[in-house]
Amino acid sequence: MKLRRAEPKPQPETIVALIDVVFFLLVFFILVGRMDATAPFDVIPPTGLTGQDLPAGGLTVAVDSDGRYAIDNVLMSRDEVLTLAAGRIAEDPDLLFRINADRETALRFVLPLVSELEAAGAREVVLVVTPNPPKTAR
Repeated sequence: MKLRRAEPKPQPETIVALIDVVFFLLVFFILVGRMDATAPFDVIPPTGLTGQDLPAGGLTVAVDSDGRYAIDNVLMSRDEVLTLAAGRIAEDPDLLFRINADRETALRFVLPLVSELEAAGAREVVLVVTPNPPKTAR
């Protein structure tokens, strides 16, 4: 007499492992990704000796050492920046403007932009700087 083994029942597919992988990928990309507006060129802000934490929100204007301007990763002329800024100020009069200028940028590219933004109605214009590291005691 031959006994037959019962055929194993197929196991239901679980998606728990897939959910774990998707969760880890989500956390990874949140930690690695940049959540700030970027410029199409590298900008290294100057080191500040004094200052306060950068306020959240607003519009960031990037300025490189050659005097090029960008907003939201789009290169623009200074006139285009001011036109866009005037439109955004009309929508939100309390809009904060951040100027993220490279440390090698001449003031002739930054200071007129600040004055023109204020003339267009900007209530607050801040300059982005790298915090000065605290001095360590020896």
